[in-house]
Amino acid sequence: MRKVEFANGEFYHIYNRGVDKRKIFESHADYERFFLSIALLNDEKEGWLEVWRNLPKKEKIINDFRRLNLRKPLVEILAYCFNPNHYHFIIRQLEKKGIEKFMHRLGTAYTMFFNKKNKRSGSLFQGSFKAIYIDTNEYLLYLSAYVNKNNFIHGYNNANWRYSSLVEYKKENKVNICNPYPVLGQFIDIDEYLKFVDKNSLYLKDKKEEQRYLLE
Repeated sequence: MRKVEFANGEFYHIYNRGVDKRKIFESHADYERFFLSIALLNDEKEGWLEVWRNLPKKEKIINDFRRLNLRKPLVEILAYCFNPNHYHFIIRQLEKKGIEKFMHRLGTAYTMFFNKKNKRSGSLFQGSFKAIYIDTNEYLLYLSAYVNKNNFIHGYNNANWRYSSLVEYKKENKVNICNPYPVLGQFIDIDEYLKFVDKNSLYLKDKKEEQRYLLE
Protein backbone atom coordinates (compact mmCIF):
# COMPACT_ATOMS: atom_id res chain seq x y z
CA MET A 1 0.00 0.00 0.00
CA ARG A 2 1.33 3.44 -0.95
CA LYS A 3 2.36 5.53 2.08
CA VAL A 4 1.69 8.87 0.38
CA GLU A 5 -1.94 9.90 -0.08
CA PHE A 6 -2.37 12.36 -2.93
CA ALA A 7 -4.50 15.47 -2.37
CA ASN A 8 -5.71 17.98 -4.93
CA GLY A 9 -3.68 21.19 -5.06
CA GLU A 10 -0.64 19.67 -3.35
CA PHE A 11 2.85 19.16 -4.82
CA TYR A 12 4.71 15.86 -5.08
CA HIS A 13 8.10 14.65 -6.24
CA ILE A 14 7.50 11.65 -8.51
CA TYR A 15 10.34 9.47 -9.76
CA ASN A 16 11.32 6.00 -10.91
CA ARG A 17 14.09 4.18 -12.76
CA GLY A 18 14.54 1.23 -15.04
CA VAL A 19 14.39 -2.28 -13.64
CA ASP A 20 17.92 -3.45 -12.74
CA LYS A 21 18.99 0.16 -13.43
CA ARG A 22 18.64 -0.49 -17.15
CA LYS A 23 18.17 2.27 -19.71
CA ILE A 24 14.58 3.32 -20.30
CA PHE A 25 15.52 5.82 -23.02
CA GLU A 26 17.89 4.53 -25.70
CA SER A 27 17.39 7.15 -28.39
CA HIS A 28 15.97 10.58 -29.06
CA ALA A 29 12.87 8.89 -30.48
CA ASP A 30 12.26 7.23 -27.10
CA TYR A 31 12.33 10.59 -25.34
CA GLU A 32 9.98 12.04 -27.95
CA ARG A 33 7.55 9.19 -27.42
CA PHE A 34 7.64 9.81 -23.65
CA PHE A 35 6.88 13.50 -24.24
CA LEU A 36 4.04 12.58 -26.56
CA SER A 37 2.59 10.13 -24.04
CA ILE A 38 2.68 12.79 -21.32
CA ALA A 39 0.76 15.23 -23.50
CA LEU A 40 -1.81 12.68 -24.64
CA LEU A 41 -2.41 10.90 -21.35
CA ASN A 42 -2.68 13.90 -19.01
CA ASP A 43 -6.41 14.27 -19.58
CA GLU A 44 -9.46 13.12 -17.68
CA LYS A 45 -10.73 11.68 -20.96
CA GLU A 46 -8.96 8.51 -22.12
CA GLY A 47 -8.24 7.42 -25.67
CA TRP A 48 -6.01 10.22 -26.98
CA LEU A 49 -3.22 7.79 -27.86
CA GLU A 50 -5.63 5.84 -30.03
CA VAL A 51 -6.77 9.07 -31.70
CA TRP A 52 -3.12 9.91 -32.42
CA ARG A 53 -2.43 6.46 -33.85
CA ASN A 54 -5.29 6.89 -36.31
CA LEU A 55 -4.17 10.30 -37.59
CA PRO A 56 -2.77 10.47 -41.14
CA LYS A 57 0.99 10.19 -41.07
CA LYS A 58 1.52 13.74 -42.26
CA GLU A 59 -0.37 15.05 -39.20
CA LYS A 60 1.72 13.15 -36.66
CA ILE A 61 3.99 15.97 -35.59
CA ILE A 62 5.18 14.93 -32.16
CA ASN A 63 6.48 18.35 -31.14
CA ASP A 64 3.24 20.18 -31.99
CA PHE A 65 1.50 19.54 -28.67
CA ARG A 66 -0.65 22.67 -28.91
CA ARG A 67 -2.95 21.02 -31.46
CA LEU A 68 -3.81 18.25 -28.99
CA ASN A 69 -6.04 20.72 -27.09
CA LEU A 70 -6.22 18.83 -23.80
CA ARG A 71 -9.42 19.84 -22.03
CA LYS A 72 -9.15 18.69 -18.43
CA PRO A 73 -5.67 17.65 -17.24
CA LEU A 74 -5.31 15.28 -14.32
CA VAL A 75 -2.11 16.90 -13.07
CA GLU A 76 0.00 20.00 -13.52
CA ILE A 77 3.69 19.41 -14.16
CA LEU A 78 5.99 22.04 -12.65
CA ALA A 79 9.33 20.46 -13.53
CA TYR A 80 10.81 17.31 -15.02
CA CYS A 81 14.05 15.68 -16.08
CA PHE A 82 14.40 12.50 -18.08
CA ASN A 83 17.78 10.75 -17.88
CA PRO A 84 18.77 7.55 -19.70
CA ASN A 85 17.80 5.24 -16.83
CA HIS A 86 15.41 7.28 -14.67
CA TYR A 87 12.98 10.19 -14.58
CA HIS A 88 11.85 12.91 -12.17
CA PHE A 89 8.70 15.04 -12.01
CA ILE A 90 7.37 17.73 -9.74
CA ILE A 91 3.60 17.42 -10.03
CA ARG A 92 0.53 19.11 -8.56
CA GLN A 93 -2.62 16.99 -8.49
CA LEU A 94 -5.65 18.65 -10.10
CA GLU A 95 -8.25 15.85 -10.12
CA LYS A 96 -9.01 13.14 -7.55
CA LYS A 97 -6.57 10.25 -8.04
CA GLY A 98 -5.07 12.28 -10.87
CA ILE A 99 -1.46 11.38 -10.13
CA GLU A 100 -2.20 7.67 -9.84
CA LYS A 101 -4.23 7.63 -13.08
CA PHE A 102 -1.68 9.67 -15.02
CA MET A 103 1.40 7.76 -13.86
CA HIS A 104 -0.28 4.37 -14.38
CA ARG A 105 -1.26 5.33 -17.92
CA LEU A 106 2.17 6.75 -18.67
CA GLY A 107 4.07 3.76 -17.30
CA THR A 108 1.85 1.23 -19.07
CA ALA A 109 1.78 3.00 -22.43
CA TYR A 110 5.51 3.69 -22.55
CA THR A 111 6.42 0.16 -21.46
CA MET A 112 4.22 -1.29 -24.23
CA PHE A 113 5.88 1.01 -26.78
CA PHE A 114 9.41 0.25 -25.54
CA ASN A 115 8.87 -3.51 -25.37
CA LYS A 116 7.33 -3.70 -28.82
CA LYS A 117 10.12 -1.61 -30.34
CA ASN A 118 12.85 -3.66 -28.69
CA LYS A 119 11.15 -7.06 -28.96
CA ARG A 120 11.25 -7.64 -25.22
CA SER A 121 8.68 -8.45 -22.54
CA GLY A 122 8.21 -7.84 -18.86
CA SER A 123 8.56 -4.83 -16.58
CA LEU A 124 10.54 -1.81 -17.70
CA PHE A 125 10.37 0.21 -14.49
CA GLN A 126 11.50 -0.74 -11.01
CA GLY A 127 8.10 -1.34 -9.44
CA SER A 128 5.53 1.41 -8.92
CA PHE A 129 6.60 5.02 -9.17
CA LYS A 130 7.97 6.63 -6.01
CA ALA A 131 6.33 9.70 -4.47
CA ILE A 132 7.37 12.24 -1.82
CA TYR A 133 5.06 14.95 -0.52
CA ILE A 134 6.48 18.46 -0.87
CA ASP A 135 5.42 20.02 2.40
CA THR A 136 7.03 23.48 2.27
CA ASN A 137 7.65 26.18 -0.31
CA GLU A 138 11.36 26.13 0.50
CA TYR A 139 11.47 22.43 -0.30
CA LEU A 140 9.59 23.06 -3.55
CA LEU A 141 12.17 25.63 -4.72
CA TYR A 142 15.13 23.50 -3.65
CA LEU A 143 13.63 20.45 -5.34
CA SER A 144 13.02 22.40 -8.55
CA ALA A 145 16.77 22.98 -8.77
CA TYR A 146 17.41 19.29 -8.14
CA VAL A 147 14.99 18.19 -10.85
CA ASN A 148 15.80 20.83 -13.46
CA LYS A 149 19.53 20.07 -13.31
CA ASN A 150 19.26 16.37 -12.48
CA ASN A 151 21.15 15.46 -15.65
CA PHE A 152 24.11 17.55 -14.42
CA ILE A 153 23.95 16.08 -10.92
CA HIS A 154 24.13 12.56 -12.36
CA GLY A 155 26.95 13.30 -14.76
CA TYR A 156 25.04 13.91 -17.97
CA ASN A 157 26.80 17.22 -18.14
CA ASN A 158 25.14 18.76 -21.16
CA ALA A 159 24.32 22.45 -20.79
CA ASN A 160 21.62 22.08 -23.44
CA TRP A 161 20.04 18.87 -22.14
CA ARG A 162 16.76 18.94 -24.06
CA TYR A 163 14.99 16.47 -21.79
CA SER A 164 14.75 18.78 -18.77
CA SER A 165 12.10 21.41 -18.09
CA LEU A 166 14.88 23.96 -17.64
CA VAL A 167 14.65 24.58 -21.39
CA GLU A 168 10.99 25.44 -20.88
CA TYR A 169 11.85 27.75 -17.98
CA LYS A 170 14.25 29.55 -20.33
CA LYS A 171 11.67 29.48 -23.17
CA GLU A 172 14.11 27.67 -25.43
CA ASN A 173 11.87 24.77 -26.36
CA LYS A 174 8.86 24.42 -28.63
CA VAL A 175 7.64 21.51 -26.52
CA ASN A 176 5.74 22.77 -23.48
CA ILE A 177 4.41 20.23 -21.03
CA CYS A 178 5.02 22.09 -17.77
CA ASN A 179 3.98 25.26 -15.98
CA PRO A 180 7.11 26.92 -14.54
CA TYR A 181 5.37 29.95 -13.04
CA PRO A 182 4.64 28.64 -9.51
CA VAL A 183 8.44 28.44 -9.18
CA LEU A 184 9.64 31.21 -11.49
CA GLY A 185 7.11 33.67 -10.09
CA GLN A 186 9.06 33.70 -6.83
CA PHE A 187 12.19 35.10 -8.49
CA ILE A 188 12.89 38.53 -9.96
CA ASP A 189 13.64 37.03 -13.37
CA ILE A 190 15.00 33.91 -15.05
CA ASP A 191 18.61 35.00 -14.43
CA GLU A 192 18.06 35.05 -10.67
CA TYR A 193 16.47 31.62 -10.83
CA LEU A 194 19.30 30.20 -12.94
CA LYS A 195 21.83 31.40 -10.35
CA PHE A 196 19.77 29.67 -7.66
CA VAL A 197 19.65 26.46 -9.73
CA ASP A 198 23.38 26.49 -10.54
CA LYS A 199 24.36 27.06 -6.91
CA ASN A 200 22.17 24.29 -5.53
CA SER A 201 22.81 21.77 -8.30
CA LEU A 202 26.57 22.18 -7.89
CA TYR A 203 26.22 21.58 -4.14
CA LEU A 204 24.10 18.48 -4.77
CA LYS A 205 26.54 17.12 -7.35
CA ASP A 206 29.49 17.60 -4.96
CA LYS A 207 27.51 15.96 -2.16
CA LYS A 208 26.70 12.99 -4.40
CA GLU A 209 30.38 12.59 -5.31
CA GLU A 210 31.39 12.68 -1.63
CA GLN A 211 28.89 9.93 -0.80
CA ARG A 212 30.20 7.81 -3.67
CA TYR A 213 33.77 8.04 -2.40
CA LEU A 214 32.67 7.27 1.16
CA LEU A 215 30.91 4.12 -0.04
CA GLU A 216 33.99 3.05 -2.00
